[in-house]
Amino acid sequence: MARKKSSSKAWLKEHRDDLYVQKAQREGYRSRACYKLLELQDKDRLIRPGMTILDLGSAPGGWSQVAVELVGHRGRVIASDILHMDGLAGVEFIPGDFTEEKVFELILAAIGGKPVDLVISDMSPNISGVSAADQPRSIYLVELALDLARRVLNPGGAFVAKVFQGEGFDEVFRDSKCSFSKVLTRKPTASRPRSREVYLVAKDFKAS
Repeated sequence: MARKKSSSKAWLKEHRDDLYVQKAQREGYRSRACYKLLELQDKDRLIRPGMTILDLGSAPGGWSQVAVELVGHRGRVIASDILHMDGLAGVEFIPGDFTEEKVFELILAAIGGKPVDLVISDMSPNISGVSAADQPRSIYLVELALDLARRVLNPGGAFVAKVFQGEGFDEVFRDSKCSFSKVLTRKPTASRPRSREVYLVAKDFKAS
């Protein structure tokens, strides 16, 4: 128990001292993760004014916050998460597990028959610290998000998802190449160096 408390205190100190956490607080962003999406945007030009974006695993709303700023008043951002997310102007939030039929139908209803231009996912499982358990769960989330993207994306659309390097990574990378003309991985500078997380960036969706 003492070791767990000690590690929790160390994490809290690291979090408070984190330059991106401090920057997010100064600039009014909901999380440090905002800077990951902003860097991906700088490199890959994923978001344009007027786009429709689906944000999976959106809480606390950092990525939605960035997305809604970039799509402008003519665009749309639809967000969904099991966790609560405080309201954000211009973002339609659908609570629940998108893998459940009821929630999936609510997402489709919100989309309203118009294909989505970009699906983004910063989802991560509850990390136990046991890689043999955490890695399959993280890969499974990416696979679910990719499956949903294939169902709702506009031809030429794009998909971005957090994925942890390890078992299953190569398979999901190859799988995504079946549906997108260009697939690559990025490691934003806001991603902590010790973390195995990278971001799968898949562009130019090839609708079947």
